[in-house]
Amino acid sequence: MFFFEQTFQTVLNGVSGAFGPMAAITTIANAILLLCALFAVYEAYARGGDARMIGIAAAKFLLLGLILSNYDSIFRSVNGGFNQIAAAISPNDWANNWMLQVNQYFNGLGNASWFNLVVSSIVALISVLVQLIAAVVFPITLLVFTIMYCLYGAILYALGPLMLALYPAFGVGQLARSYLVNLFVFHAWGIIYALFSILLTAINADTLAAMLSANSLGGWFQGASTALLMSLASILFAVMVALIPFLARRIVTGEIGSSMMMIVNTVSSAVGSFGFRLPGR
Repeated sequence: MFFFEQTFQTVLNGVSGAFGPMAAITTIANAILLLCALFAVYEAYARGGDARMIGIAAAKFLLLGLILSNYDSIFRSVNGGFNQIAAAISPNDWANNWMLQVNQYFNGLGNASWFNLVVSSIVALISVLVQLIAAVVFPITLLVFTIMYCLYGAILYALGPLMLALYPAFGVGQLARSYLVNLFVFHAWGIIYALFSILLTAINADTLAAMLSANSLGGWFQGASTALLMSLASILFAVMVALIPFLARRIVTGEIGSSMMMIVNTVSSAVGSFGFRLPGR
């Protein structure tokens, strides 16, 4: 599993533990489901005792009752299934590996090398500033992404029984449908993350060594020094990680075309801010 998926498993174990809120939430959800079932029977009776309507309602409540009684195992199975799909697409945890490589690079510079770069020239000073930005932006982006992934998943897990219990209810069933959409959006994060890994591997930019041997990032930033190339790549990767939540929602809701344009515009702005041009633009 990827680093954020492993962190979520720790959070999930905490929420579903003995001191977690799930026992009370499940009890409330069962009560809501029972009330909805009674209302469905009353509605069928008010319509002249529609046997078909009563049968459909009974099937719905029976299915949801089984889901609520096995909610934890079902949620974990769904989460594990999507994690396996992401791992099958790409087992390489590219962002975490890149952060480790960048950390090793900066540790290899040493304090003396940093000092020499700062005092040597204005160009070296600018290079150091860009490296500092990359050293801060990329880890913070990964941290925020992991926190948001765990928070998003924990909210979906905790509120799942309540939302599913409302699914058969007249007028508020849309809440349950919105929950299911958000559940797919949440699990799409890992799949998009894996697809980014495939993309970086295809352009020979999945590792620092591969990028330095090609002396470019998929044809971009040619002629840049080693430190500058690594720094610009880190900033671009941070943008990619930050785009994953927006891409996931747009793709799940069918807004794929506008998502692609958003990527192009964002990457173009990020790259253009450093005086580079994308190929063909």
